[in-house]
Amino acid sequence: MVVPLLPDSAPFSGAQRAWLNGFFAGLLNFDANGHAGGFAGAGAASAVATLAPPEVEEEEFPWHDPTLDLDERLTLAEGKPTERKLMAAMAQLDCGACGYLCQTYSEAIARGEEKDLNKCTPGGKPTARKLKELVAAGPANGAAKANGTHNGNGAVAKANGVVAPAKSTYNRTNPFPAKLLDCRPLNRPGAVKDTRHVMISLAGSGLTYEPGDALGVFPENCPELADEILAALGAAADEPLPAADGSPRRLRDALIQEYALARPSADLIELLAGCAADPVDAQQLKLLIDNDEDEWIETADVVDLLYRFPSARPPAEAFLRSLAKLQPRLYSISSSLRAHPEEVHLTVGVVRYEHGSRKRKGVASTFLADRLTGGGVLRVFIQGAHKFRLPDRGDTPVIMVGPGTGIAPFRAFLEERHAAQAPGKNWLFFGDQCQATDFLYEEELNGYQKHGLLTRLDTAFSRDQKEKIYVQNRMLHRASDLWNWLEEGAHFYVCGDAKRMASDVDRALHEVVASQGGLDAAAAKAYVANLSKTNRYQRDVY
Repeated sequence: MVVPLLPDSAPFSGAQRAWLNGFFAGLLNFDANGHAGGFAGAGAASAVATLAPPEVEEEEFPWHDPTLDLDERLTLAEGKPTERKLMAAMAQLDCGACGYLCQTYSEAIARGEEKDLNKCTPGGKPTARKLKELVAAGPANGAAKANGTHNGNGAVAKANGVVAPAKSTYNRTNPFPAKLLDCRPLNRPGAVKDTRHVMISLAGSGLTYEPGDALGVFPENCPELADEILAALGAAADEPLPAADGSPRRLRDALIQEYALARPSADLIELLAGCAADPVDAQQLKLLIDNDEDEWIETADVVDLLYRFPSARPPAEAFLRSLAKLQPRLYSISSSLRAHPEEVHLTVGVVRYEHGSRKRKGVASTFLADRLTGGGVLRVFIQGAHKFRLPDRGDTPVIMVGPGTGIAPFRAFLEERHAAQAPGKNWLFFGDQCQATDFLYEEELNGYQKHGLLTRLDTAFSRDQKEKIYVQNRMLHRASDLWNWLEEGAHFYVCGDAKRMASDVDRALHEVVASQGGLDAAAAKAYVANLSKTNRYQRDVY
């Protein structure tokens, strides 16, 4: 008889409680009446040590399939805990653009640690609305158990994904202070775009990565934007305030280094509504809180909010507390460690545009391109890929679709296969605006094709002719060959914009499968779904 030691309310399954009860009973030498006889002898301890812990069944997530629509995913999550319903509302791409995986983002929201419900960029407004609805409905069906294990460095294995290699002490919570080696333009003169090849030193970090992984970069805000906010608030730049970690910090420094200034948080809008001296301002701010479909707030930043509601001026400390924390940006790694030991490379599209009467800048892209000089320090970590990997076998054919900066992981794939002398065929679909100015890595790609590593290279430069041509059009033009490669066992990869390009490529893939395989729509959908389930169709989209 095992004497119960743990109450039924303890956060363990029945099997786990039984095993723990037996362990403690043997360790403490309990008799059948529940009386302790002191610690058990070596023999008893040895016997206890041989008891195998109960196996924890790995939780299944049937909704974790990007080919399912939102309603289908939510149906599969019916009756599940709130955090699983939240997960089902997300795009299921595990793209990492939000700084999480789908599971860990949903769990952070459910625990109340993450307040921003707009981080799932691929899911867009439908996901944000559903998350808001689920959070408002409150918890139900109890709490889900964590499905993953943490190692000593804070990395999460299994369902939570690998955040950082175990042999390094650096990760998201302890980023490595890396040095910028170079940030050179990839576009030629006359280009509308500004794309950079960024080279960063990892020397001394112990960080490693594989092709398909991402680099997390903690950026800093533009000082000019911080100055605009200070002027709008009428606050002093050197006002001492507690920073995010509680240490004293000048207000201007905290705005630059610690807080998100691009998208106004719900807490900030509520703060301004509560302190607005003008009743009209207060009413309009309350409407912004209640109406998540207001188009103006979708593109507004913190400065826009302060300019539009001039009577709402909270104290500087309260203002700072209402801001969301500045989050890291994830960039697909565009290098192989085999080719560039102790370095990591990125392919970054620099974001600059005008909105209304103000100039806007991408926080991380202009931090890398404009505000950080060679030798400058930036905080980084490795974000492990979740099912975005080269095939295990080096002779497996690979098809890669990566227009614009979406070429990043495929440059890494090609470097890796070149260094490993992998014999598998490689086919790249690349596209951009103009061949003369926007053919990223043109010399490298032509060199790979000349030497036989890049078996096929199909390009689509949309502005070089009257009719715009995109990578999905090239796929349809090469439908027969594409089908033959798939039938040979090729893995199909897509990287880039989730909202338009990835969905257009997905439709083209279904069309190729249907037309060349002689399948109806349902059978083509099943064929593509099977590619996804067997990890032969992988997407890194944002």
